Amino acid sequence: MTTDHDVELVLDFLNTLDLDRGADVLHDPLAWSGWLADRALSSGPLPLVRAVRAGLRAAVGGPPAPPPPPVDVRVELVRGIPRMAAADVTGAVLAAASRLAVLDEWERFKICPADDCQWVFFDRSRNRSRMWCSMRVCGNREKARAWRERAKALGPA
Repeated sequence: MTTDHDVELVLDFLNTLDLDRGADVLHDPLAWSGWLADRALSSGPLPLVRAVRAGLRAAVGGPPAPPPPPVDVRVELVRGIPRMAAADVTGAVLAAASRLAVLDEWERFKICPADDCQWVFFDRSRNRSRMWCSMRVCGNREKARAWRERAKALGPA
């Protein structure tokens, strides 16, 4: 597994909740089974899946949530190389997140501060200073809002 694969798995999992579209893959059995099939993963108990997602989203700046219960992850020796393996999606996502934390990459996961977005993104900037999921959408919208507020405060020209 590569770091990019781990990043994509964690992002895809955290963004199964899309506030902008009002969609939650975990509340749609057909969408959830498709999501799992696309990644060759099996589900676990949905309350645990939801708790893991809420806990990880809170860890990257989302709404506070209690930490999820422990999840089983095994360490196997595959062709002489230690590897974390999991029985289901929660273990796979937490194993990926753990690998990224060990590589000091976990802090690059951020949540868009736009109230109507809350999309999780991975900050690939050199100095880890990216603020928005998309500068073209959320960042631009926020800059325009701030400009309108400043212009309004100055009054008519």
